[in-house]
Amino acid sequence: MPSGRQTSTAAAKAAGKTLASKSASKAAKSAAGSALTQRNSSERTSASAAKAAGKTLSSKSVSKAAKSAAGSTLSQRARGR
Repeated sequence: MPSGRQTSTAAAKAAGKTLASKSASKAAKSAAGSALTQRNSSERTSASAAKAAGKTLSSKSVSKAAKSAAGSTLSQRARGR
C-alpha cells in the first residue's frame, strides 16, 4: 500500500548535503539516495533502505542533514507487509 508521501524540498536538500559529504557513512548515503529517489515519484522505501535509515537515525555521530534525509526515507516506507 503506497503511503502517498514524497520527499519535501527541505529533506531533498538535506539528502543532497549528505550525499556530497565525504564523512557521511554508507548507511546515511543509502538513506539519502532513497529520499532523493522518492522526490517526485511514487517509489517506496525498500527494506534495505529502511534498515540504513534506521541505522542513521540511531547513530549519535551523523549530521542533522543525514537524520533529516533518513527520517524522510522512513516516512515513505510502505505500511503493508
